[in-house]
Amino acid sequence: MSTWSGYDGYLFDLDGTLVDTAPDINAALNASLEKAGLAAVDIGLTRHWVGHGSRTLINQALTHLAQPQRDIEPLLEDFLSYYSNNLATHSRIYPGVEQTLAQLKANGAKLAVVTNKLSELSEPLLQDINLAVYFDLIVSGDTAHAPKPDPAPVLLCLETFALLPDQTLFVGDSDTDVNAALAAGVDVVCVRDGYNHGADVTTLGASGVIDSFLELLD
Repeated sequence: MSTWSGYDGYLFDLDGTLVDTAPDINAALNASLEKAGLAAVDIGLTRHWVGHGSRTLINQALTHLAQPQRDIEPLLEDFLSYYSNNLATHSRIYPGVEQTLAQLKANGAKLAVVTNKLSELSEPLLQDINLAVYFDLIVSGDTAHAPKPDPAPVLLCLETFALLPDQTLFVGDSDTDVNAALAAGVDVVCVRDGYNHGADVTTLGASGVIDSFLELLD
């Protein structure tokens, strides 16, 4: 039996965990930078920056481009406009994700997405990429009273599903996920190659690290 199977509830981060969204996020970021007369940034940098919301992403790009005093609002508006129309153009579901979600759901587990992405982006993305059907709940960055790493989004899932912390596993890819889960008393595993801001995931304090989503199954 897998160490990570048998939970009654599974909570999943979105970007870098379920879906490789960096290609579309990077395209939207570069479109907004180009419109502002700034240089493009490499997708490798975007992968490091994803996970703390659109505003932080753009701030990090501006800092990288030595433009920290730049007014962020026009860039944010252009980014969101472009991205909302191109949510799943180049993004791809990671291997094993759909098979795992389908089996967990068939087993009767409650499944939720817990992301810092705004609901206006996360919900259409999950629909566009055909993952929404698997989830009983989508908690976005603007759903609970505070986003991850605050435990509020995780606690909201526990309350909605009427589950105890020890009945629930969080699957993520970064310290943001680990800290939110641990603060809520929930076990947490990290996928090895997600968006972890350049950190070694084995050092983040998670209960474990997985190389494949299939490790969540018996």
